[in-house]
Amino acid sequence: MVGRGLWVCKHRCGKRGSRVGVVRVVCLVVASAALLALLFVDFIELWLTSMGMNAALEAHTGAIPPQSVPPTRPEEFLLMPSPLACQRAKPYLITMVTSAPANQRARQAIRDTWGGEVEVGGLRVMTLFMVGVASDPGLAKMLVVEARERGDVIQGRFLDTYSNLTLKTVSMLGWARRFCPQASFMAKVDDDVLFNPSALLHFLNRTQNPYEQGDLYLGRVHLHVAPNRDPESKHYLPSRAYPASVFPDYCSGTAYVLSHSTLLKISLIATASSLSTPLPPEDIFVGLCARAAGVLPSHCPLFSGSLLLPYGRCCYQAMVSVHHIPPRDMLHYWPDIHSSACSWLSLRTSLGVCKIRALLWMALGLEEGL
Repeated sequence: MVGRGLWVCKHRCGKRGSRVGVVRVVCLVVASAALLALLFVDFIELWLTSMGMNAALEAHTGAIPPQSVPPTRPEEFLLMPSPLACQRAKPYLITMVTSAPANQRARQAIRDTWGGEVEVGGLRVMTLFMVGVASDPGLAKMLVVEARERGDVIQGRFLDTYSNLTLKTVSMLGWARRFCPQASFMAKVDDDVLFNPSALLHFLNRTQNPYEQGDLYLGRVHLHVAPNRDPESKHYLPSRAYPASVFPDYCSGTAYVLSHSTLLKISLIATASSLSTPLPPEDIFVGLCARAAGVLPSHCPLFSGSLLLPYGRCCYQAMVSVHHIPPRDMLHYWPDIHSSACSWLSLRTSLGVCKIRALLWMALGLEEGL
């Protein structure tokens, strides 16, 4: 698209006539603007999203009020690592991957790629998997064996179903609050996400002082989303469960990051809340808890959210999270991403091309690459 614009300008600027000088200047301005837009597409996205965000912390009907909080106890979890795991590892960042019991291949691919990193830039990182109860007895036994062998599986006392994803998140937050208070940041990541701890820590250390952390709720922010009132939809939320016409801004549940103070606030509110039936989707629920705690989400264009992002080595090198990555691709992409460092220009160009192609796919309603 940018290349075609440059060709048009070159063609027009080559014509002779009294207006050649003016056309040449206009072409130069258009080409420069297109190039700058390509190189800084993530900053443009950040600016546009920030302009649309609701910065006010007014009360939302249906928001979750804080109540007295019961403690999180080890017996609330059927499987878990040693309660001293975080004390021994002392992680700066803990990544909690929400996974279904049957997704062994996805969990192993994560262990063999980004989840296998234990130190990034001198900072300790730890990756754990959060699951529910399997309805298949054979699968439940396999999960017990996996947890014993790997020591990185946490299992809550709830049936692992789509409708219970919010319970899974509440359980995950409670575990991290109780058993990993040493971590400065917690990332929640789905098991079909290619996550990049190095890119995240680079972003965090560039944008804020790691020794003076405030409240941080970071990810790809969704704006002005209305509740789904269609009873046939899996996202159905009746007005009795949430009467307001719009949700507060919230981060996509594919991947988001909480500072320790935000984790504490959201977890306490989530654990003590009177949960409605049906439950709000988990990412919306976290957004509601954050709003009730007085914490606003922060948009980061390096989180893909549910956007389909085409593969580009330098593009993926810059991204913090990329969704819709099956285990086979994750095993292929990860070593390629880290085969060599991209230059600043290559990184910026590749990131811009990835973003523009993804937006074109979305606009055309395509699920596969062009």
